[in-house]
Amino acid sequence: MAGLVWLLLLIAVPASALVPQPADLRDEAIRYKNGEGVSQDYGRAYELYCLAALQGDGEAAYHLGAMHLNGWGRAPDDALAAGWFSHAEKRGDVSASLILQQHLDGISDAGDPACPLVASTPDRETITTWVHLIAPYYDLNPELVLSLIQVESNFDARAKSSKNARGLMQLMPATAKRFGVTDIHNPLQNLQGGMAYLHWLDDHFRGNIKLMLAGYNAGEHAVKKYKGIPPYKETRLYVKRIVHIYADYIRARRGISKSSTSHASKKSKKQAAWQQARARNERALTRGYISPSSIK
Repeated sequence: MAGLVWLLLLIAVPASALVPQPADLRDEAIRYKNGEGVSQDYGRAYELYCLAALQGDGEAAYHLGAMHLNGWGRAPDDALAAGWFSHAEKRGDVSASLILQQHLDGISDAGDPACPLVASTPDRETITTWVHLIAPYYDLNPELVLSLIQVESNFDARAKSSKNARGLMQLMPATAKRFGVTDIHNPLQNLQGGMAYLHWLDDHFRGNIKLMLAGYNAGEHAVKKYKGIPPYKETRLYVKRIVHIYADYIRARRGISKSSTSHASKKSKKQAAWQQARARNERALTRGYISPSSIK
């Protein structure tokens, strides 16, 4: 989960500012690394540095190199350190150049699989890594976001619909502008803009997953107009598909097969009713057996 400060900021700022800026991410990372006003957390610091570095922040890349070089929160790795210091050097960081010369001379650079750099056509593994890095900062479940991406674009960063929706989460240009995306074709920014919108919808519809998804497809005004999922065939099928994929993710994570789910649902109608009444979000959903109908 994201830190309280970040969540309050996310809720309070205008929608156009919901995509975080690299400098803000870096400053927050420094606080977690040093334990300034928060409990020291190298893992959180690493993730924040990563998000900033992925947006081209050379100073954040330097800090990632330092974490790998010194073993802060992870096993020391000179090759990964050299990779990040080289990345920072290309962005004009003089300190990174000195470290490469004095401490890592002759060490081959290595890419960091935990923080893969932005590519115009990222593979599914890279996209999945990005989603797991970004989603918590919008208070979203990564598996739900991945389910939506599969339906929206099938993990194709170059996807473009007949309605001019673009990228992995099929952002419309107006939506991208609304949530602060400056380059809709940049896959990382596209993901951030889509998740910013999902976060807004999640808050707007008070955590109701199905209404959030319907709003993403048909717009929040249509959901409010019909006081629920709009009676559009496309939207109803869209929500159904994502919910089924999401349920599959959760079943796989918990080691539950569809057959065992079916058996459990028949075992006790009383238990099923109890479960549905409490299955309005992921926390309730994961307390018992998983079925798409239990997702509210």
